[in-house]
Formats: sequence, structure tokens, C-alpha cells
Amino acid sequence: MYHPTQSQSSPRRGKHKVFIGMAPGVGKTYRMLEEGQQLKQEGFDVVIGLLETHGRADTAGKADGMEQVPLKPTLWQGRNLIEMDTQGIIDRHPQLVLIDELAHTNVPGSPREKRYQDVDVILDAGIDVYSTINIQHLESLNDLVHKISGVVVRERVPDRLLDEADEVVVIDVTPETLQERLQEGKIYAPTKIDQALQNFFKRQNLVALRELALREVADNIEENGREGNAQSYCNIQERILVCVSTNPSSIQLLRRGARIASQMNGRFYVLFVAHPHQFLSKVEALHIETCKQLCEEFEGEFLRLESEDVVRAIASIAANKHITQIVLGETQRSRWQLLTKGSIVQRLMRALPSVDLHIIAAK
Repeated sequence: MYHPTQSQSSPRRGKHKVFIGMAPGVGKTYRMLEEGQQLKQEGFDVVIGLLETHGRADTAGKADGMEQVPLKPTLWQGRNLIEMDTQGIIDRHPQLVLIDELAHTNVPGSPREKRYQDVDVILDAGIDVYSTINIQHLESLNDLVHKISGVVVRERVPDRLLDEADEVVVIDVTPETLQERLQEGKIYAPTKIDQALQNFFKRQNLVALRELALREVADNIEENGREGNAQSYCNIQERILVCVSTNPSSIQLLRRGARIASQMNGRFYVLFVAHPHQFLSKVEALHIETCKQLCEEFEGEFLRLESEDVVRAIASIAANKHITQIVLGETQRSRWQLLTKGSIVQRLMRALPSVDLHIIAAK
């Protein structure tokens, strides 16, 4: 756990700690309050900016004794609503403020559209923030969450929030535990329990969402670790790169690489290196387009690079994408080419000593 800075007059940007989970009810708010109370007991100035207990008594109890910055009443379409008072928090200027539901959309007419934008303003004022969010609210995962659960999530936040956060903590429980909490009425009102169990809270949905949350945080940790020690950092997740060419056997390579990526739960990339002075025939261009479509069907990323040096291009992409395994086909090179330029495999082994190479024989 990091500690907020003692000085309130420091011009530095505040630190942001995000508690993320696979679904409502995993305990994100409870854990945020728990850590806030601990820091308060240690003498830090901690306040609540916005708290959503959803009627959960245990969660509400965790807020006992903590100061709440008064919420701001807002009139909209004849209704009295309340929102977090961002300026009030800045004027109060605590060392740490606890803010629930980062993806919330503010009432129309508010200074900012989204709560995460309010958090940015608070951080810029030098105040540390603890916040909560569910994995389904990340922008880049929206389509995948819809595919898993059938639910279209309308409140979304940009992925940069996790990338820029100083700390990301995944609050993890098993799908069975979460379903038990739901059935005990700890997440939704009794009238909504059966519907929730048959829809978003189905076990297969929760299993997939849990994996998504754990993987997202693992990737976040991996990126941060790589920035800190780029030379010696070891990848957490396998990244498989298939190198395709105009040879028809590339389709076979691509499928083999996709199977490897699937078996290892790894990321999948396909690379085509085009010579800058050689134009593709109509048949060759159609073949490369087929490779691209197949790559996308396997949920991979298709990369196209122009270079006269194939090995240098592959090595560049491998370094940039942090590739751990490369799938290649047999190369049909003349003896003269091998003597003058060397084997592509040998050159790649020298250029990428920490990357595994798979040489697939053409059938």
C-alpha cells in the first residue's frame, strides 16, 4: 500500500489507486474503505468524495467515522439529483479522497461529463485518489464483454486510466462466492436476484469476466515492470508472431500459430514484410488479404511492414511487441544465398536469443 504525501502544499500531481473487479459485489468499495480507514488511523487526512453502498450494510459500516465532503444538489428535468462536488473536494484539499464508480456519467450540465474527468482534475490539484471500477467499463473490452455476457455497457472509461494509475488492485472472488453473495441479497434487491443469476451473473459469464480482469491487471503489471527494467524483464503472457509471405503455405503457418496462441492463452500477431520495390500480383495481394482476414477471425493483430531486410523487420516487430515465440516456414534459398546472406533462421537466432523459433515444414 502506498502512503499519500504528508505535505498538502506540494505542487505534484496526486497518486491514483484503482480497485478493479469482474462484477458488482466483489468487494471493491469495501476494500477501498478498509484501506482508507487504515490510513486515517495512521494520521492521514482522508475523506469520502463519493460513496455508493447500494444498501449494503457491511460496506456502509466501513465508512463510519470518515468525513464525507457534502454532495452537490443538481436540478435536472424537474428532479433533484446529487453529484460529487469536485470543487468542494479541491477546496477541502485532503491528502486522500475515496471516489466510487469511476465510470459514472454526471448529470447533464455538470462541468464535466464523466466522473473520471473529475478525478483527473482532483489529481491535478495534488490530491491522492482511491477509486473503483468494474472490468466491463474499459473501452477496449466493450465488444468482448458484450460477446461474453450479451450486455452492452454504456458507461465506459478510456484504457489510459489503468495505464496512468500509480497502482491497480484486482479484487478477486470466485464465481461461486459471488453467486452466493447475490443469493443472500448482498448485491441486489431480492426481486432482481433470479433475473441476475440467469443473465449477467451466470457462472460461465463470471468465469470469463474474472479471467478478463486478472489478465488485464497482469498485463498492466507487465507493462509497468518492463518500463522499469526493459532489458531483463520476463514476459508474463506469451506473445506469438507468425511470419507470412506470398507462399500459399502461409495459411497453414497462420493456423498453426493461432493454435499455439490459443493453447497458451497468449496474444497473437501475424506479420507480412513487403519489399518496397516489388509489387504484388493480384493473386498475391488476394492471398495476403486472406491472411489478414484469417488473423482477425482468430482475434489476432495483423501487421504489415515495408523493408528490404526481412530479418531486421521481424526483429524490430518482435522487440516492439515483446514477442516470445515466432512461427516461420521453411525457406527455399539457394546455396549461393545461404553463403552470401546466411540462413534467416540463424540470423533471427542471433538477433533474438530470448525468443523461441518454430520452423514449420511445408506440406
